[in-house]
Parts: sequence; C-alpha cells; structure tokens
Amino acid sequence: MDAVVDQKDRRYAALLHGRNLRFPESPEVAPGSIVLCSSATDVRHALQEAVSRGLRPTVRSGGHCYENFSATNPGGVLLDISLLNRVSVDAASKHCRVEPGAVLGDVYQALYKRAGVTLPAGSCYTVGAGGHISGGGYGLLSRLHGLSSDWLTAVDILTVDNSGTVKERHVNQKSDPDLFRACRGAGSAGFGIITSYYFEQLPTAPREVIEFGVGFPWETMSEEQFTDLLTTFGDYWATRGRDPDTWGLFAILTVGARKPRGRLGMYIQFCQPNGSAQDLYVLHEFLDRFDKFGPSYGGRGGAPAKPHSDPLIHARKPWLVAATSDHSGGGQIRGKFKSAYMKRSVTPQEAQTIYRFYSGDSVTAQASVVAFDSYGGAVNRPELLGETAIAQRSSIMKLQWQCYWQDASDDPQYLRELDAFYTALYSGSHVDADHQGTPWGDGYEGCYMNYPDADMLRYAYWPSLYYGRGDLYAFLQQVKHSYDPNNIFHHAMSVRPLQGT
Repeated sequence: MDAVVDQKDRRYAALLHGRNLRFPESPEVAPGSIVLCSSATDVRHALQEAVSRGLRPTVRSGGHCYENFSATNPGGVLLDISLLNRVSVDAASKHCRVEPGAVLGDVYQALYKRAGVTLPAGSCYTVGAGGHISGGGYGLLSRLHGLSSDWLTAVDILTVDNSGTVKERHVNQKSDPDLFRACRGAGSAGFGIITSYYFEQLPTAPREVIEFGVGFPWETMSEEQFTDLLTTFGDYWATRGRDPDTWGLFAILTVGARKPRGRLGMYIQFCQPNGSAQDLYVLHEFLDRFDKFGPSYGGRGGAPAKPHSDPLIHARKPWLVAATSDHSGGGQIRGKFKSAYMKRSVTPQEAQTIYRFYSGDSVTAQASVVAFDSYGGAVNRPELLGETAIAQRSSIMKLQWQCYWQDASDDPQYLRELDAFYTALYSGSHVDADHQGTPWGDGYEGCYMNYPDADMLRYAYWPSLYYGRGDLYAFLQQVKHSYDPNNIFHHAMSVRPLQGT
C-alpha cells in the first residue's frame, strides 16, 4: 500500500472529499482512514485487512459519484484506487487493459496513440474509468458504438467469500459468467472491487469530428415556441435519428434559467460512421429543423463556426483534440443530480413544466440545468439485454438534472426544490396512479444508475427504475448472494441481499 492516511494525518482533509462536497455529510460519518493503493496487490491486502478487522470498505476511483457511496463510511476504510491508473495495449493483438483509476481523458490518449482505437465513454476528461465503465458508461460516440461496458470482455475482480477471505478472480463469459454480466452495467452495486478491465477489441477512433454549439433566444421565447423546440429535438431522435447513417451525430440540448443568462442551446458533435467529417448532409439536415428558432452558432470554446458553410473550417477538428479538450471535471462543489430515460419525444405537459420552472425566479432554477442527451443508435441492440446488466435498450434520449451550489446551509432548499421540479414533471395523467413522480410508463425506461439519486429510495419499486421491470434485478440479487454472501460491499442504493439469507 502506498499510504494509510488516518484522521490525524495532515493529508486526510484534502483526500477525504470526491467531487461532490456534500459528502461526507459530517465528520461523524467520515471513514476512519483512507488507504491509497496503486496495484491490485495493494487493494487485495487493504481489503483483506478491512474485512478481517470488521471494518466496512468503500471504494473511490475518480471521485465523481453523485451520492454518498464512498466518503460516507462511519469509522470504516476508504480504498482510494486513483493511483491504480495504467492503460496498456498489446502491440500485436491490440488487446487493451484499463485500470479503474485511469481518468477517461488519459484512457483516450493512450488507446489512440498506441492503437488508434477508443472507448465509447464519457466526455469529461477527469472521470475515473472504474465506476464509469462498470455502470454502463456512455458518451458522444455511444450512438455510433454503444456503451463502454458493451465492449468489455473480462475483468479482474476481488470478491469476499463466506469465510471472509478475499478471492482474486479473472471473469469473462466462460469463467464466472454471471458475475461478469453483472460487471457490465450494474455499477457500484456491491459485488467486489474491479482492478482491471479488459477489451479484446475496441472501435477505431474517428479521424475528425465537427464540434460546435447552437444558441437560441431563450429570454424572448414563448411557451409555445419552447414546446416546439423540445418537440423538434425529441422527434428527430424518435424518427430520423434511428437510421444508422445518423449514429455519428450526438447532440445535447441544455435548458437553464431564462434570465439573466438565457441558458438554452445545443452542443453538437458529428462524424460519419466511417470516422470522417467531410460529407455533412446528415448534419445539415438536422440543423435545418431548427432554423425557425433563430439559432446562433459558435464553437464549444467560443470560436466562431458557420455550420451551413462548406467545409466547416472552424468547427472541424481532429477527434482526439475534441475528446480531450474538457479538463474541468466540474471541480469540487456541492451538487444534486437526477436522471430519466425517454423512449419518445417530450409531451406538451412536460415542456410546459420545464418552461415554467426555468422562467421562475427560484434559486434552484438559477443554479441548475436539465440536459437532453441524444441516445439510442448502437446502444439499442436488443441482443445485449441478456449479456449485460443494462436494461435500458429502447430509449432515444437520456435526461440529466444538474444543480450546483456552494454553502452547506443552502442544502435543504436546493434539494427540496429540485426534487419538487422533478416530481412535478412526472406527475399527471401521463404516469399511472401507482408510479406518480417517477419516469415510469410506456414513454420511459426509468433512471440511470451512474447518475444515482437517493430520493428514489422512497419508492418501493426503485430497483425497477434502475434495473428495468424484467428479471435483471432478481438475477443481480442472486449474483450478490453467490459472490458477496456477507454483504461486504454495500451502500444506500446497492443491490439488496436475498431475503432470508
């Protein structure tokens, strides 16, 4: 182990927090020590020591977890595996191995430079590969290539048997196949600690992309125009966006407060399925749908772009430049997040609820956004339902609520108001009486476990929101029973042990 940092160590305060400063909620619920591990052997020894001492282990790789699954661990042991961060590529076979502490930007750099391939994962440079991949992991290339976990072929994982002994396992579709399936999307659901991810094949990285932003005149937009804008965006992914020639197009429509900033616009990245960005017919066709809303165009970093010129000189760039340009990672700040999968476009009632919330003067409206991410494409391959632990394979959009603030004293107001907004959006005739307040029904596929929201625990059916209404959750409970019989790995939203065990 590189270091054991207890509460008396001067490094403890700096190493305690991840990205979300809401956690731990108080010193009383903080871990007794933080163990820094830079090898799988380190992790195994630290885990065995924690289990032998009867201490609860929690794990952190990149520190981006939205809830209190790591740093909130009263008197326990936080295993920090951010130093377990190597990325290797076999020159002959191009098989790749990624350790969980590697941040996505470094993963993209290594894979591209060594093999010209990439992982279809997130857009934030500083997100750790560990939690991201195991929870599904999607990003700007997912419509074209699927989820990061779809490409996973094996993992090294540490589990704890019934006697309390740590076991090293290399699992794949032939060895411990049920555990391997759980590792492909169930997230930090509580089976063990993954120390390596293996990929026998990865998609070729695009050569170039078109990347730019589109703004809309939000402050002067009427409710009817706003409804039309959201409907136009959603209708594209529900219709034309299902065609494979559009899968290289990814767009995020972001809605924030109308005043004073007027935060309403799209971020767009585009390439052809062959990885080039020369033929822009698909992109022009998409943008033409938004001409009636008076769009203005600009590069992601503010550089001017003129999408209807040919070629798009200012918007075209090498893919690697685009993939590694966002180093911010969001910083350390207090935050709350929510999510929803959508199988259809927005309804007028939904658009009205969003419009009125962001036209109001609440502090939460000023401090938050809701982002509509394009989805579907290669993600929605039905054959992957039985191979992975991702149940959502029919959605066309994924929504994310993000709210940020500074002071702990403001927690109750922001949490209450964001929750009320989300609940209102999914209350009414479009949701049946037994599931009011949640994205449940024919138009939705529940929530995303990589965007965990502890508010959902108030609903007895919360596992169905995250793991679908089929037999996936029961399957995961059986995996939990087999590989973590003592429930060593648990948190507020982990897979529950089977009753009576």
